[in-house]
Amino acid sequence: MLKFNLKTMQAVKTSIIMLVFLTIITGVFYPLLITIVAQSLFADKANGSMLYKDKTIVGSELIGQNFSSAKYFWSRPSATTPYAYNATNSSGSNLGPGNPKLLEIVNERIALLIKQNPHANIKIPVELVTASASGLDPEISVRAAMYQKNRIAVARNVNHRQIHELILAHSKNLYWGIFAETRVNVLELNLALDQLSKDAA
Repeated sequence: MLKFNLKTMQAVKTSIIMLVFLTIITGVFYPLLITIVAQSLFADKANGSMLYKDKTIVGSELIGQNFSSAKYFWSRPSATTPYAYNATNSSGSNLGPGNPKLLEIVNERIALLIKQNPHANIKIPVELVTASASGLDPEISVRAAMYQKNRIAVARNVNHRQIHELILAHSKNLYWGIFAETRVNVLELNLALDQLSKDAA
């Protein structure tokens, strides 16, 4: 019985030592190392990919925002609650394609887009009337941006060609044009719009 107890105590002692050792390694040194590497090599991304306007943070390029002014590009609709683009409650509507409520919501969005974009010369892209699963999409396709360009040109009293070129200048495809459609970051594009108006003033 004494021999069993000594072996048990030795096993407990070894377990405690390993627990403390691994806690220090995985709970202190490893996170510290990763933080140092991230802040040294990828500081912008490690800190949330923040976007600035006049040295003030206005958002993140990773989280979409809700725009409703005619002077700005609109983001993809968001179904998060209790308000659109709620980053603390990422979610979709969970409405299936056969749900009458979804059809009603889509029709309302279509009507609003037609009213606000009377000079659009292409069909409404589906992403402008349907919400994503996350509800936080920061980007729209180039086509969705082009659909809105005439409204913005009129609202800002600038040449349509300038808006067209601005969209192309901010378009990107991180997957070499193979796995994803070329897109634009809505917040970045709207910041560029404000800069364009500021430069023209």
